[in-house]
Amino acid sequence: MVFNSAAEAKLDITGLVNWETMRLNTEVTLDLASANLRLPAGRTQGESLLIAGYSTLIRPHLLELPVDSSSTLGDLVNRGDFFLTQVDVIASGANALPPAMRPDMRTMTVQHSISLLNVSTSLLQHSRPSPAVRTLSPVTAANYTGIIIIAAENLPVHGMRNSALPVPCLFPKIWDSEMNLIYDRNMLETRNSLMVRYSSLPNIFQSNPTGLSDELRQIVGDRPLRIFARGVFGINPTDLIIDRADALLIISSEANRRLLAQGRVVFILDESVLKYEF
Repeated sequence: MVFNSAAEAKLDITGLVNWETMRLNTEVTLDLASANLRLPAGRTQGESLLIAGYSTLIRPHLLELPVDSSSTLGDLVNRGDFFLTQVDVIASGANALPPAMRPDMRTMTVQHSISLLNVSTSLLQHSRPSPAVRTLSPVTAANYTGIIIIAAENLPVHGMRNSALPVPCLFPKIWDSEMNLIYDRNMLETRNSLMVRYSSLPNIFQSNPTGLSDELRQIVGDRPLRIFARGVFGINPTDLIIDRADALLIISSEANRRLLAQGRVVFILDESVLKYEF
């Protein structure tokens, strides 16, 4: 995307949304000649153009972020459930590196990194978590340290005759095979937690006793419950369906229900959906 200021300065943004690190990273570039700037005198003005350009250029990409199976951040704004001023606050809260010159001395750049946790926190409204689902017929279940749901291939879409590759969003739901809701955003204990983390298959097949990467062990511990998803649900295939028997292992135990409340949940997805560039 290219942005032209009143002075016809050529500004361009590129970026990467990385669902494994839960960050949106951007680089804004300014062509100095297009702004009629020369170094060293024009450096300060160039930096000002970069800062202003970032605020304008990042907004549409934030609005494209998938919030849940049916809505983007832009959809929430259009419905009046979120405001552009809040989007701009998220953008301004990014970590930024100082503007720098490229080796050709013709282009100035600045890099920003937005935590998707900050986006999630801005969207969560509840002050008290909803209680996790319970069952009248609990089963005997071990106390696990986390929950891993493996969904790294095409899965049947509930209510449809086709299949789809599950994709990430900020607030995916978990359903059981009887279409009982097992997990949604309102069950989180604190707004400052991610509902779900995303990772790829190699990170659960490491050469150590747990088979998990260090990053995953920090989230789900050494004894996670591992589940294979049975299907997907939603307008976009973000919500996972697990077998009722697996769901009972979670909801039959207070300790395991707390794993949901604490966001100790990882979805293992195909690597192709875990990053996208713009």
